[in-house]
Amino acid sequence: MSGDLRLGLNVGYWQRGPHDATELVQAAERLGYDSVWTAEAYGSDAFTPLAWYGARTSRIKLGTSVAQMSARSPVTTAMTAMTLDHLTGGRLMLGIGASGPQVVEGWYGVPFPRPLARTREYVDIMRKVWRREEPVTSDGPHYPLPYPGGTGLGKPLKSITHPLRPDIPLYLGAEGPKNVALAAEITDGWLPLFVMPDKIGGMYGESLAAAPPDFDIAAMVRVTVTDDVQGALDIAKATLALYIGGMGAKDRNFHADIVARMGYADTTEKIQELFLAGRKDEALRAIPDDLADGISLIGPPARIRERLTLWRESPVTTLLVMGADDEPTLRLIRDLVLG
Repeated sequence: MSGDLRLGLNVGYWQRGPHDATELVQAAERLGYDSVWTAEAYGSDAFTPLAWYGARTSRIKLGTSVAQMSARSPVTTAMTAMTLDHLTGGRLMLGIGASGPQVVEGWYGVPFPRPLARTREYVDIMRKVWRREEPVTSDGPHYPLPYPGGTGLGKPLKSITHPLRPDIPLYLGAEGPKNVALAAEITDGWLPLFVMPDKIGGMYGESLAAAPPDFDIAAMVRVTVTDDVQGALDIAKATLALYIGGMGAKDRNFHADIVARMGYADTTEKIQELFLAGRKDEALRAIPDDLADGISLIGPPARIRERLTLWRESPVTTLLVMGADDEPTLRLIRDLVLG
C-alpha cells in the first residue's frame, strides 16, 4: 500500500497548432508536480517536445511515456537519453515500450516477435552505453554489436560522451503479466495504461512480487473535475472504444486484453466487433459506466477525493494526470492528491 502518492502530468502526443503545452508544464512545475511525460505513436516523437519543455523549466522531472523501442536502436535511444539528461541537469526519466505489431511492423518495418527478449537485450545495451566501463558489445540475436556481417570492419566502441548519470531512471510501458514482471526485474518503474486501483494488485501481484521497495508504479489516469459525471464518463469511453476496438488486431490487442483481465471479457469482445464493423457509436455505448469510472477520476472534488482512497490503498506510487488543461485545474488536482 503506497499511501502517499507522487503527482505527474502526462501531456501525451504533441500535435501541431495549439498543442504546445509549455504554459501547462510550467504551471505544473510551479505547483509542485514531480514530473511531466510525453508520448509517441506514429506521428510526433516523444523526445523533441520533452527537450522543448525541459528548456523552459528548471526542476520538474521529464519522462517519456513511452519511447518506442522499434523506432530507434538501443544505442540511439541511449545517446538521446544521455544528451537530454545532460542538457536538463539530470531530470530525465526514460520510459520505453515494445508497442504492438501493427505499429512495429506497419510503421517501422521491423519484426515484432519476442518482445520480452528484445526488451531485455535493449535495456542491457543502453546500460552498457551509460556505464562506459568498456566498449559496448552484445551477442544477442536482436541487436548484435558489432554487426556480424557487412564489411566485417565493425569494432566495439565506447561513448565519447561521459553521461551525467550512469543510472538514468528507466521505466517500462507494459501490459501483459510477463512484461510487468520483466519491468519489476530490470527497470526502475512500470508505466501502466489502464488501471483499476482495486484490481491491480490481484491482476499483477505475482508479477510485481520481486520488485524492489522503491519500484515506481506510475499509472496514467484521466482526471476530470466536473459536475457532469455522465458527460465525462462518455468522453472516457471514447478513448476506451478506440483502444479496445481499434488499437490492435482482432486477435492481438494488448489493450483489450487488459480490460478483459479486469473482468470484462464478454464486453471487450462485443466492443471489438462493433468498432471493427464501423459501428463506433454502438461500441462506445457498449462500454459500462463502471469500467470508464474505474480507470478514471471523474466528478466534483468531493467525489474525486473519496475515490482517491482506492488509489492510496493500491500498489500505485505515482499518478500521471491526463486531461487537465489549465492551471486552476492542476492546482485543484494537486490539492486533492497531495493536500
